[in-house]
Amino acid sequence: MAQKEGGTEQGRVMTGDNLGAKAVTGAATAGGGVVVEVREKKGPLRAAIPTMPFPLAVICLFLNTFIPGLGTFISAFTVLCGARSELISERGVCCVFWLNVAAALIQILTAVIMVGWIMSIFWGMDMVILARCRDQGVPQDV
Repeated sequence: MAQKEGGTEQGRVMTGDNLGAKAVTGAATAGGGVVVEVREKKGPLRAAIPTMPFPLAVICLFLNTFIPGLGTFISAFTVLCGARSELISERGVCCVFWLNVAAALIQILTAVIMVGWIMSIFWGMDMVILARCRDQGVPQDV
């Protein structure tokens, strides 16, 4: 998995969990390998998903499963109530709130062609994953 480029050796490591993730090369190890750090690049809508308490995240997932966009719409109001998001430091609470409302509207409007319904379920699953990581003390970017 190593390739020569300009006299240096670079490698990429991709695991099943991090497909589509951005790989950043680090220092070479003693065995001639390359240390690689993997970070997932999130778009603004996905980075705006709030980190809520676990029971509320499960309720939002349930609502998103049966009424596409409703759980996402409710999660937008948790941002105004103090739920954290990766995007708040860059864009502010108001912008993150409106991004979540926009995501909910996209889910509702495209639910007719099944795209919004599937997006809504994945959104709810992301909420539960973020809530579980929050409760276990795992950083959000992992």
